[in-house]
Amino acid sequence: MAVPAGGNVTQKEVEKKLKYKSLCIEIQLMWNMKCVNIQIVTGATGIVTKALEKHLEAIPGKHSVDSPQQTAVLGTSRIIRKVLQCET
Repeated sequence: MAVPAGGNVTQKEVEKKLKYKSLCIEIQLMWNMKCVNIQIVTGATGIVTKALEKHLEAIPGKHSVDSPQQTAVLGTSRIIRKVLQCET
């Protein structure tokens, strides 16, 4: 999971896919198992990629797009509050 600045969401998704590709291949070779790399990238202001719903469907259970968005926005607001409290 990654929470980049708003405009970098698609770029971060590609970066994560490339970063963990070698790990996935190594797992497949070592344990003779199928490995799937699922990127969940939500921007700091709640922006998501178009492929997020498809990625969430690959995870067993019921998941919604709202949950990662809410987590990202709440985390960003907590950081902003901490910074503003330090300056006063």
